[in-house]
Amino acid sequence: MKKVLTLALLATVMSAPALAGDPAAGKAKAAICAACHGANGIAVIPGYPNLKGQNEQYLVNSLKAYKNKERTGGMAMVMQPQASMLNDTDIANVAAYFAQMK
Repeated sequence: MKKVLTLALLATVMSAPALAGDPAAGKAKAAICAACHGANGIAVIPGYPNLKGQNEQYLVNSLKAYKNKERTGGMAMVMQPQASMLNDTDIANVAAYFAQMK
């Protein structure tokens, strides 16, 4: 029984998303985002999404989808080049930065 519980706990931990972004590092990388999404994460252009307080995993998934050209909607022409300049650590950091904003 003890082994079963240990394996169940291990499986749960392994399946949890690893969100270990550094908001301080993300702030520096997110400076370019301010042009459209605002310095405080509130979009300055109508129709652009607010990033302040957004779900961290959603931001990671969105940036990776733009980077991999899997997201091709209306803003893809703007976002794909921006996301292509970020590595996975940068993406995690930027997502953590915007997610922690309240």
